[in-house]
Amino acid sequence: MKFPRKTHWTCDIKPELDGQEVTLCGWVWEIRDIGKIKFIVLRDREGFVQITVKKGFASDDALELVKKLKKEDVIAVRGVVKASKIAKAGVEVLAKEIHLLNEVKMMPLDIWGNVESELGTRLRYRAADLKRPENLAIFKISSTVVRAMRETFYKHRFIEVFTPKIIATCTEGGADLFEVQYFEKKAYLAQSPQLYKEQLTASLERVFEIGPAFRAEKHNTNYHLNEFISVDAEAAFMDYNDIMNIIDELICNVYETVSKLHEEELKLLKVELPKLKRPFKKITYDEAIDLLNKRGIEVKYGEDIPHAGLEVLYEEICEPFYIIDWPTEIRPFYTMPKEDDPKKSESFDLVIKGLEIASGSTRIHTREMLEKAIRDRGLDPEAFRYHLEVYDWGMPPHAGFGLGLYRLLMVMLNKENIREVVLYPRDRFRLIP
Repeated sequence: MKFPRKTHWTCDIKPELDGQEVTLCGWVWEIRDIGKIKFIVLRDREGFVQITVKKGFASDDALELVKKLKKEDVIAVRGVVKASKIAKAGVEVLAKEIHLLNEVKMMPLDIWGNVESELGTRLRYRAADLKRPENLAIFKISSTVVRAMRETFYKHRFIEVFTPKIIATCTEGGADLFEVQYFEKKAYLAQSPQLYKEQLTASLERVFEIGPAFRAEKHNTNYHLNEFISVDAEAAFMDYNDIMNIIDELICNVYETVSKLHEEELKLLKVELPKLKRPFKKITYDEAIDLLNKRGIEVKYGEDIPHAGLEVLYEEICEPFYIIDWPTEIRPFYTMPKEDDPKKSESFDLVIKGLEIASGSTRIHTREMLEKAIRDRGLDPEAFRYHLEVYDWGMPPHAGFGLGLYRLLMVMLNKENIREVVLYPRDRFRLIP
């Protein structure tokens, strides 16, 4: 099929282009007919522009075609930019040619905001739902968030890596793994790149990965998914304090970049991002437990802090904060105990708006200590033999973290359900589309 190639996006059409010929491609958002003149509001990923079709300027074919167009028909328009005091954006495109590239047959839901659909319905027809301007805003912001993260990592001389997602053994000793048939063997989908990224500190020193992770947890909450994007980093010759400093910078860079580049999208989503201050506040696990007990939320020492507890802590602190120095026994086996009090560990969780966003620690870097930690948790060191042997080859002191991209987007954009910031979410009950 031959058609004119796109020369500009809708956001490029400014009064300064007055008189210039352009070709736009996109979807019909709205059609207005006032007799001799017809108006098409054309949408593409970047926004909207008014197309004016009038006799004497547009071709006869264009004049005939516009009578038949429907919302969401796919079209290409070749025309001339005209600065206009009447047009909403101060500019319009006078159509010369209109090409129908594909005809819409039926929309399964309303994307124009006249009828609100439930989230379940929207996710069932996700490809159509993603046409909504609010969704376009979310996923443009999502792309910028990842870009800002990469910029922060590169600034600190991290190298981006890609580790296997089909693995032979569990990463952290848990049972929440998806089992897959790998030819004649049993394998699993990776919970995280934890062991690989630790091994890579012995060669590449500073590494990060932004990629999928899988957890077979039977949750059904607004903030859990079974497939998610994990932002992972590991650095040689650092401890957990160094890592928290990097996270502070990373999160602040994300907020500042999104605020700078997505003013219109944030306005559409009715979101005003706060200007965050570094360093983020820190409270110890002991202080968190004491505070919660005073507020009537009983958490026994050595237990994880429930989501309701994190929300209460956020009400007290009112800004991003770390809970540090968790009991060693409830952290993963690779977590370094504190030298002056081995029952506590050099570990942290980052909490934003009452939700755990990231978790990290200083890691154990000697084989003897790591094997003991594995045994202390009732695990078999033999199951980790390929990982443990790396510790005989010069493993440096190191530290790192894992951060949930979707959770960060959820709290940034004030969404009540994490599924709204995921293109095609996978949870306990959702495997299609």
